[in-house]
Amino acid sequence: MAREKVRRYRDEEYWGKPIPGFGDPEARLLVVGLAPAAHGGNRTGRIFTGDRSGDFLYRALYRAGFANQPLSRHRDDGLVLRDCYITAAVRCAPPDNKPSLIELSTCRPYLIEEIRQLSHLRVVVTLGHIAFGAFLKAWGDVGRSVPSPRPFFAHGAKNILADGVVLLASYHPSQQNTQTGRLTSVMFQQVFTAARRLLAEPRAQKEARPRMV
Repeated sequence: MAREKVRRYRDEEYWGKPIPGFGDPEARLLVVGLAPAAHGGNRTGRIFTGDRSGDFLYRALYRAGFANQPLSRHRDDGLVLRDCYITAAVRCAPPDNKPSLIELSTCRPYLIEEIRQLSHLRVVVTLGHIAFGAFLKAWGDVGRSVPSPRPFFAHGAKNILADGVVLLASYHPSQQNTQTGRLTSVMFQQVFTAARRLLAEPRAQKEARPRMV
C-alpha cells in the first residue's frame, strides 16, 4: 500500500512499516483502535494521523482534556497526549482494512506488552468490535481475569474488569460510521466525557454487569 499511493499523496514518502503506540507512558486512559489507515498512519507513521478517523478521534480527546490540540496531521505537528495512550490491534495497514486472524494473532504480543507497561491504567476505550475483542484477548493473555459472562460489544457499553479497570466500547470513527450517522460527534464525545469522569472517581472495587454510559 505504501507503493500504491493515492494521487493526493503521490509525492510523499510513506512510512509503510508497523506503527508503534503513541502517547503518555504514565497514562490512565488506553485507547485501542483497529489498524493504521492505508493513507493515514501507514503514510505518516503515527497512529490515527493524517486521516478523517484521526480528526474525529483527536477532536474528542482534545475536548475531554486528553490532547493539547484537536488535529493530528503528521508526526512532527506538536501533538501531545495527556494521561492517554493510543494503540491498535494490528500494527500494519491490512488489505481492505480487514485484518485476518493471523494478523491479529501476530500483533497481539505488542498489545499485551503495552498493557503490562501501562501500570497506571484505569480506563480503556476500544474503537469497534474487532478492537474490543482483541483487547479482551490480550487482557486475558496478560493474566488478568475477564468477567463471566464475557463482556459484549455495544456502543457506550461499560464493563468493569480486574482491579477496577473500566472498559468502554465505542463504534470506530471510520467514515463508514461517521458519514452515515451511525456514530455522531455527540455520541463519540460522550464516551470520552465518561472516561474523564471515571478517572475523577475512586477506582471500582469489583466486577459488575455491563451497563450503558
